[in-house]
Amino acid sequence: MKLSLDQSVKFSRTDIYFSDSGKGKTIVLLHGFLESSEIWNRLPNDFSDPFRIVAIDLPGHGKSGTMDDLSMEKIADSVKAVLDNCDIEQCLMVGHSMGGYAALAFAEKYPDLLKGLVLFHSQAAADTEEAKMNRTRTIRIVTDDRAGFITSFIPDLFARASVSKFSEAIEDQKSIAHQTSNEGIIAALKAMKERNDSRTLLENLKVPVLFIAGKEDKRIPVGLITTQAALPRHAELLLLSGVGHMGFIEAPEIIFPTLKCFAKRVL
Repeated sequence: MKLSLDQSVKFSRTDIYFSDSGKGKTIVLLHGFLESSEIWNRLPNDFSDPFRIVAIDLPGHGKSGTMDDLSMEKIADSVKAVLDNCDIEQCLMVGHSMGGYAALAFAEKYPDLLKGLVLFHSQAAADTEEAKMNRTRTIRIVTDDRAGFITSFIPDLFARASVSKFSEAIEDQKSIAHQTSNEGIIAALKAMKERNDSRTLLENLKVPVLFIAGKEDKRIPVGLITTQAALPRHAELLLLSGVGHMGFIEAPEIIFPTLKCFAKRVL
């Protein structure tokens, strides 16, 4: 499904780009760190039937500009600006990795706009102190050698046994990552480092939540997801064997039908 990011909205003195296609109830797609809305081009051509699909380049990624003092709350506000521009009153929000952090911040600020939430290789806990130190270390690495960081970072998102199988997709993901400026990478790392803990939010959330987790995910341990899946009033959990952090590439034949079925139930 080819998405065309030919629309933009002004937010915090920068342009936030998005695509808007299809008709019907709305699914909003939020990509992860070092990604862009290009990742959703892997959706099947019939996925939008019967939905309206809005995919957003988050600040500092893809075609969207970056901004000072970026936070998950500010990213959520940029998403709200897109929804306002499109006259969208309610949606199902799907967040991959960092996009899930942004979706949780959105749920905290704008709960009445959500009909459902998908945490796709994402989770609700704040960074531990060790994770915060790793973010700081990563910022130094990016400052010194952005290209080298991207080259090593992207393959590590896949299940170890699948790296050779998905070599072409890994190169595609590297190309997308290289579109992200140093400023965008560093701003996102700082925003993730300082994000709030959202586990209490999950407990109080009134809408259904779908968790998607890869058993071979080195970024977000599967045990963390299974524990958090017990928090919402209405939660569903999809566990993927042999899959790392990139289920939309590693297991699209499972991921996309599951997303579509969930959307039909909650919208």
